[in-house]
Amino acid sequence: MWPLYLVALIIILPTFLAYRWKSPTCNGRLPPGSMGLPLVGETLQFFSPNTSDDISPFIKHRIKRYGSIFKTNLVGRPVVVSTDPDLNYFIFQQEGQVFQSWYPDTFTEIFGRQNVGSLHGFMYKYLKNMVLSLFGPESLKKMLSEVEHAACTSLQHWSCQDTVELKEATATMIFDLTAKKLISYDSKNSSENLRENFVAFIQGLISFPLDLPGTAYHKCLQGRKRAMKMLKKMLEERRAKPRKEQSDFFDYVVEELKKEGTILTEAIALDLMFVLLFASFETTSLAITYAIKVLSHNPLVLKQLQEEHESILKRREDPNSGVTWKEYKSMTYTFQFINETVRLANIVPGIFRKALREINFKGYTIPAGWAVMVCPPAVHLSPAKYQDPLSFNPSRWEGIELNGATRQFMAFGGGMRFCVGTDFTKVQMAVFIHCLVTKYRWNPIKGGNITRTPGLQFPDGFHVQMIKRDQSNQE
Repeated sequence: MWPLYLVALIIILPTFLAYRWKSPTCNGRLPPGSMGLPLVGETLQFFSPNTSDDISPFIKHRIKRYGSIFKTNLVGRPVVVSTDPDLNYFIFQQEGQVFQSWYPDTFTEIFGRQNVGSLHGFMYKYLKNMVLSLFGPESLKKMLSEVEHAACTSLQHWSCQDTVELKEATATMIFDLTAKKLISYDSKNSSENLRENFVAFIQGLISFPLDLPGTAYHKCLQGRKRAMKMLKKMLEERRAKPRKEQSDFFDYVVEELKKEGTILTEAIALDLMFVLLFASFETTSLAITYAIKVLSHNPLVLKQLQEEHESILKRREDPNSGVTWKEYKSMTYTFQFINETVRLANIVPGIFRKALREINFKGYTIPAGWAVMVCPPAVHLSPAKYQDPLSFNPSRWEGIELNGATRQFMAFGGGMRFCVGTDFTKVQMAVFIHCLVTKYRWNPIKGGNITRTPGLQFPDGFHVQMIKRDQSNQE
């Protein structure tokens, strides 16, 4: 028979550990909420699929029960979730002083331990300036014709097919353009398919982090491994045979690596390249697909877009000339349309930070070391901030100029980590819309349904028939 003290220990210890899990210690008053099951927390509920444009049930139910600030536990980490605009703004403004960028270990495994999102201070600013050299306004002015050429060529190609799956097609279009600018990669002349590895990577990106053969997460890690192997090989070839003039981002990286005393390493450069390739095409292709989906059900919005872009064509001296920077900046209603698209699409369901010290806010204490998740959808879809928030209404942005994040709009992040690719995304969307609405119409064939797990996905794709307007029976 077991000693009595051992039996007591077996009974008491798990009870004590479970209590400590559910009731973490704190110097002040923690936000209300539940820590869920030991080790797992509320991770399973967080990843539960949602087929609505509304705030996810995970967030919505907890707002109703606990208020705009609550605690939970995701993938074994205590997290304070903020749907409070004031706290969100405070978090973004205190980057590097009170908070710093942080993501769960599973995300770090996927994007690389030295990816730009995990770096801080001078190193982050250094990499940000590197990226702006490629995607800043001055560079985009020179890139405008390439973006238009990619859009027009793709639309022409799609119109020759019976149907096209928009999410995959736009992702390929953007990936080919970005890969060319970054690493001079040409899918047609390459013996290896770099894009294929990113497809495997994406399928498991927002999935339960279980690294076992056959799981989506495992396939995601394998996709990253193969893509990184290809990028490393390309960089080694470029370093062995550098070019006389800089023509892509790899050339810029090679020059930086050659500098005496450089803080850039090959590992950081490769992680940066990987993140840029992924972020540039995946989020923008989702936004474009979502935009065309909502346009299919909003003929008045489509009509206003057509009127704006056809008036641009009428003002041109040469009707066959390309979009100019002045024309791009004049697309007022188009920018309103883009704002409304990303507000409702909510492609980024959460933005993570870590508290560097204990913080007191609105009577609650956030302990040092805890993660904080800013929840943009809860702000974007709040009836207190937006009238009829689930309706698609670009005109709600009339007269509003956005040069960064606000308390009510944070689709591209905020603070010093405001997305450096925002302008590139807007250029691609606006130019694609220009080419689409002036030359084509489309018929939805199948798909178009969305799922959020918690990120936006089109599980069945969105298949459309693309038709040249001059070949159609226009009303």
